[in-house]
Amino acid sequence: MKRIVLFDGDCNFCDSSVQFIIKRDPAAHFLFTSLQSTKGVELTKQYAIPSNVDSLVLIDNGKAYTKSSAALRIAKKLDGLWHLLFLFILVPRKIRDGVYDYVATNRYKWFGKKEEACMLPPPEIRKRFI
Repeated sequence: MKRIVLFDGDCNFCDSSVQFIIKRDPAAHFLFTSLQSTKGVELTKQYAIPSNVDSLVLIDNGKAYTKSSAALRIAKKLDGLWHLLFLFILVPRKIRDGVYDYVATNRYKWFGKKEEACMLPPPEIRKRFI
């Protein structure tokens, strides 16, 4: 079963993060959809994801992961040395999520919001968006 990454479709940082994942995931472990999409809203309800989660969610093997847990589990499946970041799972979640929340809270200020529609990716990448 494919893992699904839900992301904030209005956020430039989130869009860059999705592009980062795609480039380092040649085995196509992940599918993607924005939290704002019909599928994203459906998955949010299906997995009882709290409404205040607005940045990154990973659905893997029937379970939803949020914040730093989602990011680290995604890193674990990426090519290169990125999987080593999963070692940060040993840091207490409260600390990890504190750092995550700081970045998430400031992401629009630092990276901006999308003002216009995104360019369509090539067909081999487009099929990874649900």
